[in-house]
Amino acid sequence: MPLIDVPAARLHYETYGNGPRLIMIPGASGAADPFRKAASQLAQRYTVVLYDRRGFSRSTLEGPQDYQHRLDTDADDIALLIGHLTEHAVTVFGASSGATVGLRLLERHPSIIETLVPFEAPAVRLLPDGQHWVDFFHSLYDLYRESGMSTAMQRFRDNAVAPADRAAMARAVDLDINPRARANADYWFEHELRQYPAVEPSIDTLAATSDRIVPAVGALSTGYPARQATEELAKQLGIPVTVLPGGHVGCVTHASGFAIELADAIAQHNVTRTPR
Repeated sequence: MPLIDVPAARLHYETYGNGPRLIMIPGASGAADPFRKAASQLAQRYTVVLYDRRGFSRSTLEGPQDYQHRLDTDADDIALLIGHLTEHAVTVFGASSGATVGLRLLERHPSIIETLVPFEAPAVRLLPDGQHWVDFFHSLYDLYRESGMSTAMQRFRDNAVAPADRAAMARAVDLDINPRARANADYWFEHELRQYPAVEPSIDTLAATSDRIVPAVGALSTGYPARQATEELAKQLGIPVTVLPGGHVGCVTHASGFAIELADAIAQHNVTRTPR
């Protein structure tokens, strides 16, 4: 089981396939599992690296945590993982909260990123009604504390993601039969649900490397906040948006098509991008 020690944590990671490296940053579950079906397809063209973010699943906490700067720590963890694996710049895909981490990674460590695909980053501060969504995520946390995980997760699904995603998300977090999923969800509610959507990416910083960014959204996510925020990010950076099959969890519900179109979008971007 490959492990890497990072400050105050130990990260579990896995590699599949051959070719240029593609690091996949998981979202709210914090774990690699939702990427597995897509990764098997992507491994035909890439060396795919999956990992669990610190505090989730098999990536354990080994000391005191700086929760005031957790997003920076998440980004630095990936930088350390990349440096452990290769001396070359890599392609990074991040989904949902993982896309937020990917954007911070590009802000802090631009030299190690060849291409970044932020898929439906919930950067709601970019939206005209961003405070509404920040307040919504805080209200979800209150509901979680008052009425329990299942009630809060139901409200999240009903309001923040498209109908096409809801059944798959409910199965992925089956709290009654999956203790690891419950532990991951608890950690997400405590340390990420309110915090990560409230972070506004630095448009000025990202503009300097916008030629490396391929913002992506789900075809079925129209009108929902993570897609809207990613579209607004692309608009402010002056770059196009790539539309992939499925909704917010298209890598689960439409795994094969999602992987094929993601790989094609990366390849097309790398061909047309102005060399650095």
